[in-house]
Order: sequence, then C-alpha cells, then structure tokens
Amino acid sequence: MNVTVVGGLYRERCAFPFWDQWYGSGGRAAAALASRHIKNVRLLTAFPSLDQQTVERLGASWGVQIDTFPSQQAISFDYLHCLSTPFIRPRPEGLVRSVRIQAEGEVVLGFGMLEAEPIIKARVAVYDPQSVFEKSSPQAPRAFSANGSKAGKLALIANSFEANVMTGESEPRRAAKVLMQKDDAAVVIVKCGLKGALVLVKGRSRSIPAYFSERVWSIGSGDVFAAAFASFWGLEKLDPFEAADCASKVTAIYAETGAAAIIKRGDLQKEQRRAVKPRPGRVYLAGPFFSVAQRWLVEEARDHLHRAGLKVFSPVHDVGRGAAHEVAPADLAGLKECDRVLALLDGADPGTIFEVGWARACGLPVIAYAESLPDEALKMIAGSNCRVVRDFASAIYHTAWCS
Repeated sequence: MNVTVVGGLYRERCAFPFWDQWYGSGGRAAAALASRHIKNVRLLTAFPSLDQQTVERLGASWGVQIDTFPSQQAISFDYLHCLSTPFIRPRPEGLVRSVRIQAEGEVVLGFGMLEAEPIIKARVAVYDPQSVFEKSSPQAPRAFSANGSKAGKLALIANSFEANVMTGESEPRRAAKVLMQKDDAAVVIVKCGLKGALVLVKGRSRSIPAYFSERVWSIGSGDVFAAAFASFWGLEKLDPFEAADCASKVTAIYAETGAAAIIKRGDLQKEQRRAVKPRPGRVYLAGPFFSVAQRWLVEEARDHLHRAGLKVFSPVHDVGRGAAHEVAPADLAGLKECDRVLALLDGADPGTIFEVGWARACGLPVIAYAESLPDEALKMIAGSNCRVVRDFASAIYHTAWCS
C-alpha cells in the first residue's frame, strides 16, 4: 500500500549531545515508514528550489520519493540540549503559510508546518498539528478540517499543549472529547510526555504508558510516534489502543538509539521494555552555583524537574549563601527531606561530591549527570550504584522515573 507523508523538511542542530541532520517532522516520519520496507513512501514538503541536491540525497538515503513545493528559505531548528526551546531560523513571526500542498491518497500522515498549508484528502488520515505556538500566533496549531481537509477515517495526535491551545481544555480527556467532536475523528491521542498518552475512541478511553529507555533523545520523538501509529493503525489495521501502545514502544527505542525506524510488531512483543511513569516526590538538586554557567545549569535543571511534576530542594534557592556552620546543616537537613538526588557533577565540585556520598550512605538513589568527566573520575560514583548519565535530557527523565 502507498503511504503519503506531508510535513516539514527542516535542518535540526543540537549542541549537547551534538546533532546536525536534515529531518523535520515530515522527513523523519517518511524515513521511519520507509524502514518498514513499505515500497512506496512519498513525502510532500516545501523546500527552496535552489537546493534540490539536498532533497535528492535525503530521498535516496531514506528510500523515499520526495516531491517539493518551492519555498523562499530553508528552515532550521537549533537546540542547546534536546529539551530546550529551539531557536528557529528564519524567525517564525516572519513566516507565513504561503505554500498550499494538496496531499491525497489511501493513507496520509500529515503534520502542521511553519511555511505551508497541507490540505489532506484521504481514506485514512493521521494528523499531528505539530506546533509550539500560542493561539494568537499565525503558526498556532489548527484543526484538521480548518482548511478543508477531509478523511474517511481520521486519527488526531496532539501533545497536551497543542490540545489545550486548540480546545481551551487543560484536562486531557476533556480536550480529546472536544477535538473528536470538532473533526468527527475516529481516534484522538493526547500525548502527556513522561505520563504517556491518553487514547480516546468513541465511547472508550485508555491510558498508554511511556516505556523505559536508557538514553533519552527527545527531538523528533513525536514524529516517530505518529509514523508508528500510522503504520500500525492505518496500514496494519490494529486496534487503536494496541497501535498506540506499539507506537509508544517504538518511540522508546527511538529515544534510546536516535534511529528513525519502526520495529515490527512481532519484534516489539519480544522487547523486555517496562512501562514507566513519573514517581512523585522531592529531589535534592546538588550542584555548584559559583559562576554564571553553573547557576544557569542549576536553574535549567530545577525548571525541568518542576515541569516533570516534582518538588525540588535546591541549596542555592532554599538555603542560599552563608557561613559553613550555617549552610552545611541546613543543606543536610534539606537532603533528609528528599527521596532522590540529581547531582550535577561536571567540574567535580567538592560540596556536590560530599552530598552524593552522604545521600548514598543514607540509602537515597542518586542520578549523576556527568557530561565531561572521564570514567576514572566517576569510579566511586558508579561503584556506589549511582546512575551515571551523560546528557541533560536523560538526567531529567531518569530522575523523574527514579526506577
């Protein structure tokens, strides 16, 4: 069966861990579908006509036919780390959806785009609005039918932010019901990050878990989820709940490997991958804060831990600076109130290492974020059963899971 994907083809760069690839939602989803050895995967996208060599190279490497509609300028996303808000070039406020792309076929997977308006006509459609913009923005997420798109059978996939912007409802189940009514969708999936996803089929709903991954590469994880769901539900005709569960497992494998590929259902069933969810509690955030760079990292970690629904005890915020006989007892008292530790170890700050040792002596689990320290310097940390992680996103996720 032929599959048509309509979505962005964008350059993605990440500083830590380093990443520099052409993908975007459309490119990554098409590459993932082609990995299933689907013979005819077609990508419709907007791209500058002067740079067709890039398009030809990507199409050949993915095994995908790419049809482009001329746009003024290639778009890039730059991330400091893979949980950070990207810097988009050119700036989104200067972009308009001036390109209209007609996408027709038996099965169509469509994504919202910054510079184009995908208009879908399909027997089966899976649609993901793919937006980080508020309702007032020209690039805000739009309903599937807003531009005249039609499908005999429709599945909508949105993250909790997009669902809230499109419906005004913050509770996932209520938002899903509104989305279903707006577009007469057969299936609505609201992705809830660390908490997994809610799947709504008319009259029934079910929570689908997230699955464990040793490493967490989150850029493009939603693209892979949508592609996997389109494969299992749109092509293999699995029950939507089972299709979403398979898609969640595929997404965990992508997060671990970074490879845009859809694992066969039979191989997924052999995967010994456990379901995970955020474990409520209080995190002791250990780390130096004596320079702008150190303080920035503490602030960034604290912010993302709060977003994960965790309480945080941060010495610089909750105790502050002071004399040793005042600060040390207050910090250790705070440590006793916590049930896990996230330690920012780069720089091997003596106070942070002391806190790690104290926490392990008290039996508290420790997630040790060490991006640049060599293994030799981490011997006592690793040898005392701390979980050592080498990138920021993995540190946040493993602290939230604490499993």
